[in-house]
Amino acid sequence: MQKKKKKKSILIWITGILLLVIVSTGIYAGSILFRPFSLPETVYIYIDGQKKQEDVVTQLREKELLPSEKIFRLLAERMDYPNKMKTGRYAISDGMTMVDVIRLLRSGKQAPVDLTFNNMRTVENLAGRISQQLMMDSLTLLNALENSANAQKYGFNDKTFVSMFIPNTYEVYWDTSVENLLNRMKKEYNAFWNESRRDKAKNLGMTPVEVSILASIVEEEATYADEYPAVAGLYLNRLTKGMRLEADPTVKFAVGDFSLRRILYKHLEVESPYNTYKNTGLPPGPIRIPSIRAIDGTLSPQKHDYLFMCAKEDLSGRHNFATTLAQHARNARAYQQALNEKRIF
Repeated sequence: MQKKKKKKSILIWITGILLLVIVSTGIYAGSILFRPFSLPETVYIYIDGQKKQEDVVTQLREKELLPSEKIFRLLAERMDYPNKMKTGRYAISDGMTMVDVIRLLRSGKQAPVDLTFNNMRTVENLAGRISQQLMMDSLTLLNALENSANAQKYGFNDKTFVSMFIPNTYEVYWDTSVENLLNRMKKEYNAFWNESRRDKAKNLGMTPVEVSILASIVEEEATYADEYPAVAGLYLNRLTKGMRLEADPTVKFAVGDFSLRRILYKHLEVESPYNTYKNTGLPPGPIRIPSIRAIDGTLSPQKHDYLFMCAKEDLSGRHNFATTLAQHARNARAYQQALNEKRIF
């Protein structure tokens, strides 16, 4: 009898210890699962096309959002997260718990990205800049932008396709596809080229694409935006008279070197449809992706009689404008002398 009581006492004691451990473990796990994160700012988790849980765990660990990796894995398994992973960019904010995080990642409710691209010269620059901000391979986007059939689908050709991209900030999802991005840019392009801007282009005798081409030259030529209307007016005067544009930036584009400070005769002789010293009219496509300000400056050109311009001899980046070749020659000599004195070749 004494032995039975002793065994029963031990059993009760062991059971009590086990219950205590279970309760303690439950309390600990609960405190982990439902403990709100204290975050000074929103943290973002990125899940790419491979959808690997290990990548998620690594990001959570690096961002100090993983108080217990073991509990996270157990909870994720219980909530079937490994089979329900979705690509995207997810925002984890102050006050969320581990349970909230898994629910968010499972839901696919992404935080959009503010996609921005400005000051883009080439299609390669554009593809690279966009791919830095989205789950998008730059080569895949570049191939799409250089594909003639793809360009025609949106109403452009392979030389003018980049004019569909109006530099601005757009709210898009991080995992958007190339096709969805192009569709969005076409929608934004149509919205930008509203009735007012189309009427202005029509009054200039130009299409929106032609305005973009000219604006790209204007922006490369003028260092300061307040000169855009004056430079645009000059080029329009030359086009009206059937004169070649003779724009130095188009030569730099044809040569493939925008760093040229001095255009030499050998550069003027390069064979390229973009060389406006050898070809009349506009080049076949933009030589950069013009900004909204450059496009609007071109759509509202200054009315004047200028046909020539040359960089000022003070090397400020501004221009001397002239109505006659003789005036232009004097301005050009002063500029060339300044380059010689500064030993700029």
